[in-house]
Amino acid sequence: MDQETLEKILNEVASGRTSVSHALGALKHLNLEDIGYANIDHHRSLRKGFPEVIFGQGKTAEQIIGIMEKIAVQEQIILVTRLDAGKAKTVTEVFPRAQYHPEARMAILSKKDMPVTGNGTILIISAGTSDIPVAKEAHLTARAMGNAVESIFDVGVSGIHRLFNHKKKIESAAVLIVVAGMEGALPSVVAGIVDRPVIAVPTSIGYGASFNGLTALFSMLNSCSSNVAVVNIDNGFGAGYMASSINHIPVPPPKKG
Repeated sequence: MDQETLEKILNEVASGRTSVSHALGALKHLNLEDIGYANIDHHRSLRKGFPEVIFGQGKTAEQIIGIMEKIAVQEQIILVTRLDAGKAKTVTEVFPRAQYHPEARMAILSKKDMPVTGNGTILIISAGTSDIPVAKEAHLTARAMGNAVESIFDVGVSGIHRLFNHKKKIESAAVLIVVAGMEGALPSVVAGIVDRPVIAVPTSIGYGASFNGLTALFSMLNSCSSNVAVVNIDNGFGAGYMASSINHIPVPPPKKG
């Protein structure tokens, strides 16, 4: 349950528009709800500002639907990650308002347009076209969490001049997410020209010695640019979530005098 919904229930009780017993029913599962195969964390929005996200991989379509049905009672938005097309078809038949994004393997059910609440723009940069699915997962996550998000694709180090065509946009971003496979060098390059946090995302794109993304991961972990932090291989969702957390840190008002 998010803060807006909780405040609405409390105000309705205070004004007499809702009975105490009705409010108790609405708040019955304020903390968690056990549905046998899942313990749904309804309290997460109040703690963290965003509801529990459903990891679709390894779950059946029926399990995903069951979790969504419970979350939808209390939340304005639901994200499902790592969702393949077959399961997505079943899910969207039950939730026709849910939008499936096949390249990112994500489904988003939104009851309303989510307002932009972040402080600045999150910029997502992908090294190659093959890295776009992970970049799009980051983009959709950050946007769903209330951020202005922009993307730049295919500006890797093999043609580094392409990156510098976007220098103004790069320098104006509040947080940057840089997605790269192969040798994973691009985050260090980007971080070397900005004073903002750069979240590096290694992808599993590459030939044999890339070891399914381990080479890019180790390269990013050993970056000599100090403003680089690294998430797990192919974890666009984690990068988008972290970027949103940074972008929502309250900005103190300017000191008077």
